[in-house]
Amino acid sequence: MTESTNSRPDSGADLRHPGELEAVAGGSAVAVAGADGDRVRSVTGDAWRELRRKPLFWVSAVIIVVFVVMAVAPGLFTSVDPREAVLSEASKTPDGQNIFGRDRQGYDIYSRCIYGARASILVGLLAVIGTVIIGTLLGLVAGYRGGLIDSVLGRVAEVFFALPLLLGAVIILYTIQGEDDGYFTIVLQVSLVLVVLGWPNIFRLLRSSVLQVKPNDYVQAARALGASPTRISFSHILPNAIGPVIVVSTINLGVYISSEAALSFLGIGLRPPTVSWGVMISQATDSMRSAPHTLLFPALFLSLAVLGFIMLGDAVRDALDPKSKSR
Repeated sequence: MTESTNSRPDSGADLRHPGELEAVAGGSAVAVAGADGDRVRSVTGDAWRELRRKPLFWVSAVIIVVFVVMAVAPGLFTSVDPREAVLSEASKTPDGQNIFGRDRQGYDIYSRCIYGARASILVGLLAVIGTVIIGTLLGLVAGYRGGLIDSVLGRVAEVFFALPLLLGAVIILYTIQGEDDGYFTIVLQVSLVLVVLGWPNIFRLLRSSVLQVKPNDYVQAARALGASPTRISFSHILPNAIGPVIVVSTINLGVYISSEAALSFLGIGLRPPTVSWGVMISQATDSMRSAPHTLLFPALFLSLAVLGFIMLGDAVRDALDPKSKSR
């Protein structure tokens, strides 16, 4: 018997599985057939599985977790008040009672290293959050819309990008800081200055990533289905363009922590009575030769924290882009 023409598939119909169509429109997942049915394997899930196999990730994660706990709950590591000075023991070398010794004001160095993590990490965290929010939003708009908006935002970003980070921070902070500013005011001032000077880096990175993602089929499919520009930008483009921003922002957290230390060392960032690694290094310069331990330990804590975030950024980069390991 001749097969009925009604049972023949239309040559113009899309015979792909609905899960595959969803993957094309969403762009963030790929349908994979299995014995138990279709399952969605996300790019993020693949990156996480790759990340968990890297010793570099676990080493950096342990370092960062220790410093974060140190910043949030310093009382778990020491019961000594970091602002309690014993002048009779000024510049005391490490011993059983004071494992890191005391500085020239008589403060316990170990206690101040522990409590110093809070201000230093807080500045870095606020700076990263600010740069990511501003740079991501503006980069997404510039990359997706293009035209005049892209040109104007690009010129504005170039103005800020041309100013060196530390030099620009010194100039701005010298202008806005007052003698009576409190702890939170100073922390916010330093963080905002780093945001103002750091967002162009994220802007340019995300804009470039958006330009690579925008021509993809799933973006065009979403546009053909009538999705709004906002939905396309945040649901289809941003999740697939944000990878490089995550990597750079992780590394930038370490950069901003070291920038805070440099500004405090120059006397224009955080300042006493605020306790931070940069303030400790600044105060230790006068006694560096006679009491090198006053500089050694805060510098060691600072270096380990910065190294931890840089190592984490490298591990995340390799997980998101395995090809980068062979470059």
